[in-house]
Amino acid sequence: MAELAALEDPRIRAVNEKHGDDHGVNLGKLRALAKRVKTQQELARELWATGDTAARLLATLICRPKVFERDELDAMLREARTPKVHDWLVNYVVKKSPHAEALRLAWSADPDPVVASAGWTLTAERVAKRPGGLDLDGLLDVIEAELKGAPDRLQWAMNSCLAQIGIEHAGHRARAVAIGERLEVLKDYPTPPGCTSPFAPAWIAEMVRRQAGRPAPV
Repeated sequence: MAELAALEDPRIRAVNEKHGDDHGVNLGKLRALAKRVKTQQELARELWATGDTAARLLATLICRPKVFERDELDAMLREARTPKVHDWLVNYVVKKSPHAEALRLAWSADPDPVVASAGWTLTAERVAKRPGGLDLDGLLDVIEAELKGAPDRLQWAMNSCLAQIGIEHAGHRARAVAIGERLEVLKDYPTPPGCTSPFAPAWIAEMVRRQAGRPAPV
């Protein structure tokens, strides 16, 4: 904790707080610290228990994802107060857990939109990597009905799932693009030059172009 406190930079904190993240630690330095500490499950649990955002980020980097029980991961997600802790917990820990599928199903149906967003993030992962057994038409039905009015975090995760369906599954691509075009979610999202827009039709088109090895449009 003393080392994390020494890494605190007020300028980084000011930037992070605009995105809801209450820490001022450079993430590159945080990863370097994790590399030095190496995997330590009990230390990870102790760091998480502090409630400190930087400590919890470090915990996600040094823990053993497969060791956590399902109920423990569920509690941790509900305790993850900030977007960065939530994202790292889902992507670095839950995705590697044997409980990922059970949690995906439970969280997707949760009334808390932040918890539900974790379920949709896991669903997008399955769409891209392990789609067997998924009802893609059913997912598109839900997205079509609920995406437009979903709270921000949930909307982002559902939109990512929509894009992954369009990118990875040619038979559903036209419908995914049509849903994105009709709902116009994130159409005007500010996207830096050289980055891919999160607007699903543009995102799908760009990733399909890359997969095909075609040159970018001028």
